Amino acid sequence: MTDTQALKGRVALVTGAAQGIGKAIAEVLAARGTQIVLADPGTSIDGSGADPKLVESVASKIGPSATAFGESIATPSAATAAVETAVRKFGGIDIVVNNAAILRDALVFKLEPRDWEAVIRTNLTAAALITAAATPILRDNAKAGRGGTPYGWGRIVNIGSTAGLYGNFGQASYASAKAGLMGLTRVTALDMSRSGVTANLVAPFAATRVTETIKPANDAQAKYKAGAMSVSARHVANFVAFLCSPSAQKISGQVFGVRAREVFLFQQPRPIARIVNGGGEWTDDDLAASVTQAFNPHFTALTTDLESFSTDPIV
Repeated sequence: MTDTQALKGRVALVTGAAQGIGKAIAEVLAARGTQIVLADPGTSIDGSGADPKLVESVASKIGPSATAFGESIATPSAATAAVETAVRKFGGIDIVVNNAAILRDALVFKLEPRDWEAVIRTNLTAAALITAAATPILRDNAKAGRGGTPYGWGRIVNIGSTAGLYGNFGQASYASAKAGLMGLTRVTALDMSRSGVTANLVAPFAATRVTETIKPANDAQAKYKAGAMSVSARHVANFVAFLCSPSAQKISGQVFGVRAREVFLFQQPRPIARIVNGGGEWTDDDLAASVTQAFNPHFTALTTDLESFSTDPIV
């Protein structure tokens, strides 16, 4: 049974909250008692244009517990302003969900610097700026015992992607940003551990504007899009809300995937095999023999996320 007031008293900032997964997360957090700042400039999936009325409409439907922030958070001043909006409007901030993302796909040999920079700025830099603006307040919350002692309200959830874990054709900028988000999550978890603030990454499987743009390269990818990427974003939102709950206080620095009623815990890169030359420098022949024997059985297959999760989701 889910406590509908499990997060009462907390204040959250959710980026990319006007549509898709961000909107679902905002709605679920609000339903569990959270006051929320919804940040979203209302751009298209490639980051062009702007329509702040989209996020204003979502905030209005949620009610008095939500307020809209219609600026792009991809600059230090806007990131700070978004956090300050939470403090000014609701008296503090306890939860940060970095979900904002755009997509500008291109094969790596056709990569455009402007597109690369735009994706990294929105998908990774903005998350770092929001985190940098919010974490001093979260540390002060811990010192002041906000919500009780020991402090257990501070939560940072970064919305990643299996593209950042597996890679995918034509998604150099998107996958790089999402892989960087995993690194940011780990460092944030370490830096905030003494304050009792957790940081985790969730790679979602859900129908969104991002998945609408996927162009399957083969039958396996087509099956993936038709199945794994067609489920409701509500499942992702429910797990994010769990990570923000008291029950998840000891969970930090982890990478999860959510696909309908399935939740995955991903391994993180650690050495799995080792070769040693105790007699001097390696020769090419020595390396070839040792690598073949010790490493080849452990090499990661060059499959994409679309192929690895092509099975039907449990809905």
